[in-house]
Amino acid sequence: MRVHISVLKEGDQLASDAFNNYGLNVMAKGTRLTSYEIAKLVQHGIDYVDLELSQPEESLALAEHRTIESGLPPKWLPAMQPLYQNAIEGCENLFRKAFEDGKLTEEDVDSSFGPLLTSFQMERDVVSMLLLLNTTDDYTYQHSVQVGMLSYYLAAWMGYDEEEATRIGKAGFLHDIGKCRIPSEILNKPEKLTADEYREVKRHTLYGEEIILSTYDDTFLSTAALQHHERMDGTGYPHGIDGEEISPIARIVAVSDVYSAMISTRAYQEKRDLLYVLRELYRMSFRELDPQTTHTFIRHMIPNFIGKRVEMVNGQSGTIIMTHPSEFFRPLVQIGDEFIDLSQSRELEITQIYM
Repeated sequence: MRVHISVLKEGDQLASDAFNNYGLNVMAKGTRLTSYEIAKLVQHGIDYVDLELSQPEESLALAEHRTIESGLPPKWLPAMQPLYQNAIEGCENLFRKAFEDGKLTEEDVDSSFGPLLTSFQMERDVVSMLLLLNTTDDYTYQHSVQVGMLSYYLAAWMGYDEEEATRIGKAGFLHDIGKCRIPSEILNKPEKLTADEYREVKRHTLYGEEIILSTYDDTFLSTAALQHHERMDGTGYPHGIDGEEISPIARIVAVSDVYSAMISTRAYQEKRDLLYVLRELYRMSFRELDPQTTHTFIRHMIPNFIGKRVEMVNGQSGTIIMTHPSEFFRPLVQIGDEFIDLSQSRELEITQIYM
């Protein structure tokens, strides 16, 4: 399948030789691409290559990604949007039932989140997907859906198998269910909460554990609800535990929770630049968030910025061509005909990414 080089990922394989504008054979058919080969293609001015696809559905995923890069609505959006909206509405119903009955049913949870989970398992561009689906309405329910989605992806990136990643995604989806018992005037209050109001909000972790244990005879899901606000340095709540006391599942949900909250627009918060959000996560990984989990998340999110336009601290604009596995925020940027490796040009940095 012929694709633009901006959508190439490490591990992709060329289905035919790649030639530059002078007819020079730059790369042979069958080459398994790494960041070095992708950069070489860019440097030779090659815009399109043919990729070997192992499965038919990969063709759809790459085609969707290309439409995102061109600024046009991706082909999956019309199909994904109603599933996303249904998941939000399903989440709202779950909150209402949990408030009224004190518990959920497994069938309701599966019917709310399951169809969406099946649909986004193929999507490669997580950043664009969340931004295109994101709305300013129903923050609490939308946040739960997003955390479920991100927890699924992050679990897969951490090496969990499909069954485990799906369960972790469900844990993320249910992580805030305890907020059904928090008065809406507190949850949606635009001003700073009082000390008493904040104490009540923090109880949603305890309420969530109770509701989930009333539904599932399994602490796997309830622990994520209980511990997703615990922090590695012991500064979190509700119990102030730290380090290895925090469940690995709760650590995954915690990173997803922070990211989703920071990219969302709420009455009291402007949506932040995505690079700022990832830098903030990186900062938190040295004290509050689990470093391995957080760095895995960042390492897999950063490549989604390849092909995106950026603004530099010196006012110049360019395009991200390649990312580094360790220098998360210092990619290779093309400005006109020049390629600037920000890992070497330390005086420059990116101030804004345009999605």
